[in-house]
Amino acid sequence: METRKPAPLHALTGLRCFAALNIVFFHFSNPLWFGFLAPVVNAGFISVSYFILLSGFVLAYNYADRARKGQLDRTRFWEARFTRIYPIYLLSLILSLGQLKGEYADHTHPMFWTGVVLTPLLLQGWIPAISTFLNTPAWTMSAEAFFYVIFPWLAKWKRPERMAPHLWKMSAVWVVGLIPGALYMYFHPDGITWPDRWSYGVWLWALKYTPYAHLASFVFGVMLASLNQMIDKANPIRFWLGLFGFGAIFGILSMGPLVPYAIIHDGLLMPLFGCIILGLAGTNPLATALSWKPLVFVGEASYCLYLLHFNLWNMLHDSAVLQRLGVARFDPWLSYALMIVMALAALHFVEKPAQRILRGWMHVWRD
Repeated sequence: METRKPAPLHALTGLRCFAALNIVFFHFSNPLWFGFLAPVVNAGFISVSYFILLSGFVLAYNYADRARKGQLDRTRFWEARFTRIYPIYLLSLILSLGQLKGEYADHTHPMFWTGVVLTPLLLQGWIPAISTFLNTPAWTMSAEAFFYVIFPWLAKWKRPERMAPHLWKMSAVWVVGLIPGALYMYFHPDGITWPDRWSYGVWLWALKYTPYAHLASFVFGVMLASLNQMIDKANPIRFWLGLFGFGAIFGILSMGPLVPYAIIHDGLLMPLFGCIILGLAGTNPLATALSWKPLVFVGEASYCLYLLHFNLWNMLHDSAVLQRLGVARFDPWLSYALMIVMALAALHFVEKPAQRILRGWMHVWRD
């Protein structure tokens, strides 16, 4: 008998709305506009780390039981992931073609052409110098593509029988995830004593953008799905874990530069992200609040918003359409709203139709 697909986790989709918007604000706002939330916006890059960990969790939540029973067809899984991510990814690259001239000026000729070849193949993230080629946020999909390739084997890991040993294993993965940032802070390979979000260095870019630097977060998410199965959905501990996760992250971010950028970028917050996910995967007031339908509706377009937000921002401002319509005084808030609308349009008029078409073609080709 085939394993039934688990119920959707609407609260996690609702949180994706805020996570994606925080990345938009991180790139295109002054954090001080957001008052007491300024530390959260100033550290908007943590939303990417959250998305990577969440990706591992959601995939394992949906597919791990099937994989353990030998019911996960790897080819079909990879096809499903490709048709899910590539249409919007390709759209983001097409909309970024105007950046080619700048990329040509910023790189050596061999590196420029390497970027031209590798970026459509989702491989640019393996080379730090071209990891943000054409569309800055697209580096994430280079990492995700690698994680999708290895996921069918990760998903086969035996389901843990006891919680304590599993928590120790997750702790070990967390420590491994801290090692790259700790080594960077210890050796200062770029000569930067105390890096921040504005710092640049080849080794810092490797830490920020390459897939191997984020693998521990993805694996932690996969393991978190097994832990999730051990805790009853209605257990009150989930509510308190969720509150603790949100509160502790806010507390850490409020410490500002006292927390090393290289450590927090994709390692330090793993357990706290895990607390939030466990909280929202349960049945409690916190999960109910984030399952509000408008949040879920926008959250479903979070991938489009994340991957296209540079493109959409440039389209709105390079065209001067807001000035011509006499509404520029409402910027940037109007731009944020329009970007959400355009991301929703991309979801319903590009991503979903293209996904159906690609899956139909693949089905015909396979048969």
